[in-house]
Amino acid sequence: MNVDAVTVGALASCVGAAVGLAAGLAFRASERAQHPPQPERTFRVPEGVDEVLSVLRSSAIVLDSELQVVKASPSAHAFGLVRHDRLAVAELMELTEKVHRDGQIREVQLEIPRSRDTTQTLYVSARVAPLNRRLLLALVEDRTQAIRLDEVRRDFVANVSHELKTPVGALTLLAEAVADANDDPEAVGRFAERMQREGSRLTRLVQEIIDLSRLQYDDPVDSPEPVAIDDVVAAALDRSRVDAENREVRLAAGGAAGLEVLGNEGQLVIALGNLVENAVTYSPPNTRVAVGVRRRDDLVEISVTDQGFGIAEGDIERIFERFYRVDPARSRATGGTGLGLSIVKHIAASHGGEVGVWSVQGAGSTFTLRLPLHLPRAGQPPALDTSVGKETP
Repeated sequence: MNVDAVTVGALASCVGAAVGLAAGLAFRASERAQHPPQPERTFRVPEGVDEVLSVLRSSAIVLDSELQVVKASPSAHAFGLVRHDRLAVAELMELTEKVHRDGQIREVQLEIPRSRDTTQTLYVSARVAPLNRRLLLALVEDRTQAIRLDEVRRDFVANVSHELKTPVGALTLLAEAVADANDDPEAVGRFAERMQREGSRLTRLVQEIIDLSRLQYDDPVDSPEPVAIDDVVAAALDRSRVDAENREVRLAAGGAAGLEVLGNEGQLVIALGNLVENAVTYSPPNTRVAVGVRRRDDLVEISVTDQGFGIAEGDIERIFERFYRVDPARSRATGGTGLGLSIVKHIAASHGGEVGVWSVQGAGSTFTLRLPLHLPRAGQPPALDTSVGKETP
């Protein structure tokens, strides 16, 4: 029987494919024999551990007997403590190895970088303990904010102590000078005037320290109330009216009327009052201090503009620091304490806002307080923008 060429070719192809398939299967079988598959490691986390870890404030990490991560809370990944099922912090890895060897609970304070691309440091408290015979539990608590708060408090106490020494020491020296010059009425009068000035400065410093301490516990977010910006501006101007008249500085107010914010009216009066008081204090005679109010989107902007000496560019970034004074000699002469602007910044932040400054030396300064707008209830008239401001001589 004759078989044509096409049939022969087809049979040859089928035979070749079968041989190739058999060779492939044989090769795979040989590979399995030489490298048998490793059984998957399965660890069962004890019942209830998942629920407990989900409600812990600390970052939680469960490790197996090979110190590989079995389970980790989202915050552990966010802080960079765990990468690719392994601990990413060498000090924490060393701690877990010690606990794995002897089963003793250990705790350590660590400083770890927040990420590879930043120089910020994360301060944490790490505690590692056996969970059972095969598992370890590592709890890592972020203490960065608490440590920084302690540092701020220590710096504040040190600064307060230093600032109080100056007027107290001056009063002591002046009292001795008055005692020595009891037979010179003119000298006594001169020393008494300086004592009054130092006493006023001391009183103001103590009051601002009290205000700043009170702000730490009087959070307006706990019980916010609608506050009329018109009332805040009027009260802030009244605080500086007598001082402005004595310095021959005119006070003016204008802008949008009827705006409201949510917060604490007393605190807002202190914040705006400090800005107005500073503007009056550092303004030469026959100049004007203006308070302007306007609405920008969902914010209320209250600006205080003066025609004073201005602020150097290098000082602008630091003027809101506690006890920082641009010109210490001039501040002592005017009774400045270096706390006024830090109080303004704190009040603005606690109300969900901010304070900014624009200044050019020799051309004056403008401080702007920005606060979230409280929209009026249905039926209330919208805020009006008045073009003519009110001015007092």
